[in-house]
Formats: sequence, C-alpha cells, structure tokens
Amino acid sequence: MARNVHVRRGELDIQVLGPLWISCAGTGVVPTARKPRQILALLVLNYSRVVPVATLIDELWDGHAPKTAPAAVQSYVFQLRKKLAEVTGRSMDTVGSEMLRTGQNGYEFVAEPTRFDLRTFHRLERAGVAAMARGDLVTAVQDFREALSLWRGPALADVEPGPGIRAEVAGIEQSRATMLDHRIELELRLGLHREILGELSVLVSHNRFHEDLHAQFIIALYRSGYRARALEAFHRLRKDMVSEFGLEPSPKLHQYYQAVLTSDPALDEMPVLPLPRAAELPVLPAAAGCF
Repeated sequence: MARNVHVRRGELDIQVLGPLWISCAGTGVVPTARKPRQILALLVLNYSRVVPVATLIDELWDGHAPKTAPAAVQSYVFQLRKKLAEVTGRSMDTVGSEMLRTGQNGYEFVAEPTRFDLRTFHRLERAGVAAMARGDLVTAVQDFREALSLWRGPALADVEPGPGIRAEVAGIEQSRATMLDHRIELELRLGLHREILGELSVLVSHNRFHEDLHAQFIIALYRSGYRARALEAFHRLRKDMVSEFGLEPSPKLHQYYQAVLTSDPALDEMPVLPLPRAAELPVLPAAAGCF
C-alpha cells in the first residue's frame, strides 16, 4: 500500500523503496503486466537518463530476445505513455515530450514535477554524510532516520527483476545498509545505547553473520549494564560462524569480547565504525537532486 502523502494536482508520486508505486492524484500508473512493469521500473531507476533500447531488451529477455523484441519494447512504451496521458489528463504528444521521451537510441523518464522517494533518500544520504564529516552527529542521525523511514520493504519488491533492475536495486540496498550501520554508530557515540537495544536485537537475529552489527550490539549491551548478555552475544555469533563456515569471528570481535570480559573502561568510548571523511561523500548523478 502506498504511503499517504500530499501530492499537488497533476503531480506524480513515485515510490520505489518498497513495492513500485506511481500515481497521480491517487490514481495508479503502474501496469500489472510483467514486461511493461519492468520497463517502467528501470526507466524510473534511471530517472532523466536515457536507457538504451538494447538495455531494455536485455532486461526483459536476459540474452534470449526474439527478433520482435525492439517492436515489443516500442509497444510497451506506447502503453505506458497512454496510461500516463489518461491519469494526468495530458495529451500523448505532451507525455512523449515532457514525461516519457524518446532519446538517443532509447527512452528516458523525465516527468516533472514529482515526489520521488529515491531522490529524497539520496538527498538525505548526502546531507547526513556531510553532517558526519563536519562532526554534527545529531543532525546526521536525524537525516539518516528520515531517509530510512522512507522504506516500505525491499526496493521494488513486487517487480520481477532482470539484470538492469537487479544491479540498480543491489546498489540502493547497499546504501540503505551502510546508512543503517552509520546511524547506529552515531547513536552509540551520542550515548543512546539503551534506546537502540531492541532494534539491535532484531537486526542481529536477521543478520547472523554481520560482525559490525554484532559488535555494536555487544557494546550497547555492555554500556547498558548487561555484561553477561554481551558475552552471550559474542558466543552465539562465534558458535554460528564456526558451525556454518568453520571460521572464528574477526580479531576486532575478539578484542571487544576481551574488553567486556575484563570490564575495560575503554568500552565506554570505543568506536566500531570509522566515520567517513568529507572526501568520501557519495557522488550522485546531477539529476538525482531532490525537490
């Protein structure tokens, strides 16, 4: 179900951080048929960039395209333009020139103005990393929390992906995971270990071999006065890793374990993740700026 957002008359609401949802004044645009749905999703992920017809064909048929593939792609784009015209009240010519354009050997989605959750996510990502780089941890946490709240589930959860969508989604999901790691690190540095214990408990249960998350959980438990539970968390991770892979946790995890075991005062200040420097700000396409 789409989030309830206020959208001005004639404005498109685009959401990809969860099931695909594109609408105008509450009326959906997303087709139910698999191939037009894939094309729309890939065009939106490449907002304001031309996606070559060859890339769209590879997305739909993954190396096994029939000779009729170019004509089929053209037909699917026509269907999408027709749907956009219906829901926005614009002519097909206007849709073709201002919303879903024909570009150099391909097509580009350029509909403006829009609300686009992915663009908002990237804007907040940049703002949060910039705040980290200048040492404003409170603002960075606020930006990251707002960005993560945009997610309604796995990106494009209801779209069957081909190679293009799969690659794009992998990058977005990695950005989400990195942001979550940094947000938790910042909250630990701000002394919010008790506030995030419940969330960390759920995260480590879903990410059994994520060593940084386990380290953050161990530190949060220790700082909250749960020394025995912190030791148990390490032993549970070690048991899972040895059983599954025949591997010991990293030396860094062993260092945290020994620090908990000896009640090392350094644990009160010990970081898990280094904070990015200004030079490490994520570089986003110019078109990915947000309203």
